[in-house]
Amino acid sequence: MIAEIITASVFASTIRLATPYIFASLGEMFGQRSGVLNLGVEGIMLMGAFFSFYAVLLTGSLLLGVLAALFIGMLMGLAMAFISVTLKAEQGISGIGLYLFGLGMSDLLFQKWVGTPKSVSGFPPIDIPILSGLPIFGEVLFQHNILVYVAFALVPISAFVLNRTPFGLMIRAAGQNPEAADAMGVNVARVRYITVTTGGMFSGLAGASLSIALINTFQQNLTSGLGFIAVALVYFGRWKPYGVLAGALLFSFVNAFQLQVQAIGIKIPSEFAVMLPYVITIIALVFASKRVEKPTALTKPFERGE
Repeated sequence: MIAEIITASVFASTIRLATPYIFASLGEMFGQRSGVLNLGVEGIMLMGAFFSFYAVLLTGSLLLGVLAALFIGMLMGLAMAFISVTLKAEQGISGIGLYLFGLGMSDLLFQKWVGTPKSVSGFPPIDIPILSGLPIFGEVLFQHNILVYVAFALVPISAFVLNRTPFGLMIRAAGQNPEAADAMGVNVARVRYITVTTGGMFSGLAGASLSIALINTFQQNLTSGLGFIAVALVYFGRWKPYGVLAGALLFSFVNAFQLQVQAIGIKIPSEFAVMLPYVITIIALVFASKRVEKPTALTKPFERGE
């Protein structure tokens, strides 16, 4: 029975479904490592998903769709940075406000500009020469669209930037001890602006990976809580790129598993199958929380001279 459920296609689906989680969680990780919690990830993803979909619907250009997602993500990331860093507003409430804005605005624009559900031609799979022909591994790892490969490539790149570059050191210092970082000449506000804005761009790209790469359409509340799960995965991954990757793969595997269970007609309540990924995530977070050491300055506004 287990072999019937857990097939190569399930693992291939795991890789595809992990893509938006990786984009969004990596972006949020950078912001949190610098000291800013952005609970508006879901709203940014929705706006990125809509604008990328709409750009492709109008022009047929997937490149313009990606650029549109990055641009709207950058604008919303800048808005969050301005509210949190410059105005020093309470980050949790600001993030929820950004989420509600993205939720409402994406639905309003969809109703006004599109009206009815439509599909677009999304990113096609790209078979990696030779490797895509490998038994099992070819299907699982080397037959995906370009955004999947980009998402997974960003994991080691993020780890390198965070742990092996001067800017990565500035990010970690801004999140751990902003007063000491400031004394050493680090512009804490600038670092936080960059990380939160970059995180917004990653979240916009996460939305695009849904609407023009995975399902090739847009609908109301397309993300269905994915952005909040991405925030949780940062905690699960202990603010480390490879930890975030592990959490994204865990959640997407459980999600792919429940989809396969329903597809082959195993008689369990569909509501339970849909709920399963979220239950597993909660359980994983409970165990992960026992060993979490979050950035010391997370959610704390910084004022020079304090």
